Amino acid sequence: MNKILIIGPSWVGDMVMAQSLFRLIKQQTPDAIIDVLAPAWTFSLLRRMPEVSDAIEMPIAHGELKLKQRYQLAKSLRARGYTQAIVLPNSFKSALIPWLANIPRRTGWLGECRYILLNDYRKLDTKHYPLMVQQYLALGLPAGAPLPANYPLPKFSISSEAQQAVLVKHKPLWRGKPVLAICGGAEFGPSKRWPEEYFAEVANKKIAEGWDVWLFGSPKDRPVTEKINALTDNRCENISGRTELAETIDLVSLVSGVVTNDSGLMHVACAMDKPVIAIYGSTSPAFTPPLAATAQVLKLELDCQPCFKRDCPLKHHRCMRDLLPAQVLNAMSGWGA
Repeated sequence: MNKILIIGPSWVGDMVMAQSLFRLIKQQTPDAIIDVLAPAWTFSLLRRMPEVSDAIEMPIAHGELKLKQRYQLAKSLRARGYTQAIVLPNSFKSALIPWLANIPRRTGWLGECRYILLNDYRKLDTKHYPLMVQQYLALGLPAGAPLPANYPLPKFSISSEAQQAVLVKHKPLWRGKPVLAICGGAEFGPSKRWPEEYFAEVANKKIAEGWDVWLFGSPKDRPVTEKINALTDNRCENISGRTELAETIDLVSLVSGVVTNDSGLMHVACAMDKPVIAIYGSTSPAFTPPLAATAQVLKLELDCQPCFKRDCPLKHHRCMRDLLPAQVLNAMSGWGA
């Protein structure tokens, strides 16, 4: 039996994209067992991926070594009988546990002297695998094997029971209208955020058309969503910071469309095949684009972008400010209610 331990990433968007690998493995070997070692907060994502048999908590925080704790965890994994480990993060530390657990085949990209820990290491050619999702997928194939022409995209499984439960908990959100989700935050920094007044203009337009608008985000995004809501005369439902990740996922599964910055919630929405407008400024879709046929990327082509800085180094933020609400509303024109 092929029993695989995946060493998972520690970011929302990256974990969503990892589902493409899980789906590819199950397509190739339907009876494969896939367990994922990852931080506990990612379990809300993993439980919506039917390919994952078990989610195992990684108790060591990102960047910490804690060698003794890693050894103890590896020792507990030995009895599970894994035939292969696939290490998605590219750090030395992430490859330690499979090695300490004596997993026979340990697959990952070469880097940080990991050749002493991996015995199925690959040399990454970013021209051949320019996207993060492609780099993940390649680790699920024999070295050098071509990727499928139409590789599987992330696809969450959401039960109607979960949807009903979250609506009961967060009454009276649902009013039977089409819902626009706005994800106005971005963990990376201000340079990735479309202006609040632009989001509010889009929200006001959709409210006038009979839509409800839900504002999503983490507790850190609350100041951003409060400003957006104030600019709509508080006619939006500001969910930011009020829900756990699991509840956020279930609520997003109910919306009719999403307007979002380049963020983890963008990838979550794509995994539910929602119409998505993904707005890019300081970053680029060339590495981590939205993975859904229903997603549209909106970005300008300024000489200064992408800069990948947290704050605009030129102090004008034109990559976002020059991308106007009318362009977003025009991109939404084909959305049905």
